[in-house]
Amino acid sequence: MPIQSINPASGVLLRSFTPLTDEELQQKIALAHDAFTHSAELPLPHRELCMRKLAHLLEEEAAELAALITSEMGKPITQARAEIAKCAAVCRYYADNAARILAPEPIDAASIDASVRWDPLGVVLAVMPWNFPFWQVFRFLAPALMAGNVGLLKHASNVPQCALAIDTLVRRAGFPRGCFQTLLIEASQVEAVLADERIAAVTVTGSESAGRAIAAQAGWLIKKSVLELGGSDPFIVMPSASLDAAVTAAVEARCINSGQSCIAAKRFLIEDSIYNDFESRFVAAMDAMKVGDPALEDTRIGPLATAAQIEEIHQQVQAALHAGACVLTGGERMLGRGFYYEPTVLAGVPRTSQVYRQEIFGPVAMLFRVADIDEAIAVANDTPFGLAASIWTRNRAEQARFAAELQCGAVFFNTQSASDPRIPFGGIKRSGYGRELSAAGMREFLNAKTVVIAQPKPAP
Repeated sequence: MPIQSINPASGVLLRSFTPLTDEELQQKIALAHDAFTHSAELPLPHRELCMRKLAHLLEEEAAELAALITSEMGKPITQARAEIAKCAAVCRYYADNAARILAPEPIDAASIDASVRWDPLGVVLAVMPWNFPFWQVFRFLAPALMAGNVGLLKHASNVPQCALAIDTLVRRAGFPRGCFQTLLIEASQVEAVLADERIAAVTVTGSESAGRAIAAQAGWLIKKSVLELGGSDPFIVMPSASLDAAVTAAVEARCINSGQSCIAAKRFLIEDSIYNDFESRFVAAMDAMKVGDPALEDTRIGPLATAAQIEEIHQQVQAALHAGACVLTGGERMLGRGFYYEPTVLAGVPRTSQVYRQEIFGPVAMLFRVADIDEAIAVANDTPFGLAASIWTRNRAEQARFAAELQCGAVFFNTQSASDPRIPFGGIKRSGYGRELSAAGMREFLNAKTVVIAQPKPAP
């Protein structure tokens, strides 16, 4: 079947691509393997120059690249430009910090001369999603190439033009041929790629089902894997918080990328004494969000990325209503062309319902009233996911408890959750394992090789 690029704002087919044949796929894997065998010939300062050139290209061509994102997956244009800028930032972060991260670490072991050196693993397969079609790739690409690894990208099938654009940018930046390649293949071909003995590791960002399947195969093959999967992140507001700031951030945190973000706030846990005030303000702000053409500067929420996505969201909203929830605003598909869904707020979703346990990947928020910090922590942790949490409190004692007791990969106080090149990103439970970004992300695909040099014994 062809790989198709469809404009979600109109439903119009943009381009169609033929998947690689098995023979073409083997040629690309061979090229990647050959590139890695010669990677030691490319010194770190040269990789730094290429990575800075890549950042420069991203910034110089931000308008065209952002327009491509918007046309292919519907991201509002202002957010698409911000995504490209973030990709340039992660390139510069690793260009600036790779030497420090990769430097051998001496071990203080008394009479033993020992150290740890960080060596690249080889060819890494990256299976990436459509929701941040450049950023998700670059947060793998930048540390992998700076470390001397080689990347093969299997991108989501609905963003093939973004995938090819990234491939071209890497080559234009000066990285040697084969260091990074896009594989236009179907999901059914991933198993054969991962099984190839020349593939050293795999990283997956995407659905829980995709993560399970690929991680199971990687485990059987005894290959390193990193998973960044779904999230049902809590956004908790306590009485000491600035309610104005919390409401503004809550709307942004739920609607970023039209609600299609793993780290977006999805469950809003509001302390009882401020719940009514928060609810009225939040619902009004959600209802006022401008939905429309993602190419327009003032659009806040664009279409969902695919027809299947909008169908899934609507089924989840209907399931919540059937379970006993109520709609405070929204709750319907929007008429006309394109894959649009109303900004929606649900209240009273039973914690025993199936939809409560699921990730809702669109502009749909669930509100919950909690009595105190104990209930807030209990409800926040009552999820199969564990990616991040955004907590709004100025009480130091509450901050300490939330930081210690919340079951997730990151806790953000008085700001919304977000990824940043400087800090580790990843989750626990069904949100996955391993980390991206920062030194931790670079070292996921490095061999921590211990080196011990024994001192000669004195002659008798």
